[in-house]
Amino acid sequence: MTGTLRAVSEIEAMTLEELRACWRAAYGEPPPLRSVPILRMLLAWRVQTAAGGALSGEVRAALRRKGAVKGEGLDLGIGAKLTRNWKGVRIEVIVEPDGFNWEGRSYKSLSAVATAIAGTRWNGPRFFGLRDGP
Repeated sequence: MTGTLRAVSEIEAMTLEELRACWRAAYGEPPPLRSVPILRMLLAWRVQTAAGGALSGEVRAALRRKGAVKGEGLDLGIGAKLTRNWKGVRIEVIVEPDGFNWEGRSYKSLSAVATAIAGTRWNGPRFFGLRDGP
């Protein structure tokens, strides 16, 4: 087992205080987290990055060139219509350049539209059948 794998394996067994002590010894004051799983992931990531190196400048530049992530559904094209029957009512949403339009109101995401329609949080792409789901 390599040193990095061993270190990550040891991190998996640490308590919150042990994680904080390990972080403090290697990197200074630990983040003010109380979540053991998140602190474990952060510390393991730090150990692995130190051993294998962070993203290269070339990869970071490529990620920046990629631009902002578009909301799911926007790739259907401006003017595309999404329909759904909800509680006996036909719902029609139109894709716009910067989001979605339902009943004359603009929304940034399909999830915002679905939440407005249903009155409770919904995954918009799933609500409109763009994604399989249970």
